[in-house]
Amino acid sequence: MDETAKPLRIPPEMAIYAEKHDIFDLVQTLVTNLMVDKPEDPIQYLIVLLKRGSVEVPRVMLLGPPASGKRTVARKLCEHTQVIHITDSNILKEDTDLTKKALQYKAKQQDIPGDLWIKLIQQRLSKIDCVRRGWVLEGIPQTREEALSLQEAGVAPNHVVLLEAPDAVLIERSQGKRIDPVTGDVYHVTFIWPEDKEVVQRLEHQKAVSEEQLVAQLMQHHREVHALRKTYRNCLKGIDADQPHVDVFDQVCCGELLEAVSADATNMGELIKPYLESGQQVPDSMVLQILTERLSRLDCTTRGWVLHGFPRDLEQAEKLQESNFIPSRVFFLEMTDDVAIERVTLRSIDPVTGERYHSLYKPAPSPEVQTRLQFNPKDSEAQLLQQLKEYWANASSLQDLYPEAVHINADQDPHTVFESLESRLVGRLQNDS
Repeated sequence: MDETAKPLRIPPEMAIYAEKHDIFDLVQTLVTNLMVDKPEDPIQYLIVLLKRGSVEVPRVMLLGPPASGKRTVARKLCEHTQVIHITDSNILKEDTDLTKKALQYKAKQQDIPGDLWIKLIQQRLSKIDCVRRGWVLEGIPQTREEALSLQEAGVAPNHVVLLEAPDAVLIERSQGKRIDPVTGDVYHVTFIWPEDKEVVQRLEHQKAVSEEQLVAQLMQHHREVHALRKTYRNCLKGIDADQPHVDVFDQVCCGELLEAVSADATNMGELIKPYLESGQQVPDSMVLQILTERLSRLDCTTRGWVLHGFPRDLEQAEKLQESNFIPSRVFFLEMTDDVAIERVTLRSIDPVTGERYHSLYKPAPSPEVQTRLQFNPKDSEAQLLQQLKEYWANASSLQDLYPEAVHINADQDPHTVFESLESRLVGRLQNDS
């Protein structure tokens, strides 16, 4: 150091300029991200952050019990959003000193120490591809201890999706799996079967764990899931995985559209936030503006879209048509009010395990579980009757607007309903072609 050099004098105008243009906040944000992510190339990392500006990339944790469809949903989500798919197996494929150390434990059939595992995850997420495009962590974390360690390491998701399904369904799903050796995609003889005959011919049996092993894994999941819910309660969304995988994906990808908009630092986000926070209905004009913007994006224009529960009335439907977003197929799922009341008002959840129950279809397995079950206030009969009243008040006008709509009996098991929808959809596609 040159001791003869004069001290650097910063003119007071610089501080005023920095304050006016939020430079102090910018530097603090950059340094915070730098210290949390600890990238291998800090200069390139900072350049990416500056270019990205205020746009927040997706950081998603996709959790759930074995056989809940995490791999299928994660792959579709990454394909849809172009984010990086991270699994425990591809983390260990990195050519680094840390992975070499971890593989030594695997070679000895020993568990990788928790602190080393967290460093491996942090190392992978700090790479430029994850920083620039975002990431989906599939099946990570599995325990509350792992979740807290990730938080301490600065790995914080902006969305946590928890797939849920009854144990009986998961055990059934674990059997009959098939794998495509070319793409690695997983299929099932009952739930997911490829349409391409060439793919069907090359499918191979996937080695499945025994029912005893699966039950043990499910019990482990139930022991941890409540704690994981608490850890990520501010950004967690539970999704019923006991439905067609396309519906699960639609809920994962599109179910939080309004909430995602409200979280953005945009004028529209600020406008709709008070409605969502107070539980009020967002005005139609705002919903249409958000919806048409979303349907105009490239993925919807090239691949198509599915609207669930919208439009709710004739005015919404007409405004949707005026915006030139006209559905090519419309389905009405139908059941009596008594069946709807029975399905909704009798369902509950175990706050300890996260397991869902129904007084008729899936009662609690013991008096101990029964006493701690909780019911969602939104599932009350009074609220449901009001929703049904509003639906039937608008149903006939919507049916008149869509005279070619297909009516499906929804008072059946989910798989039968899905098959009915699929058969009508495939038939319509063949006729269109």
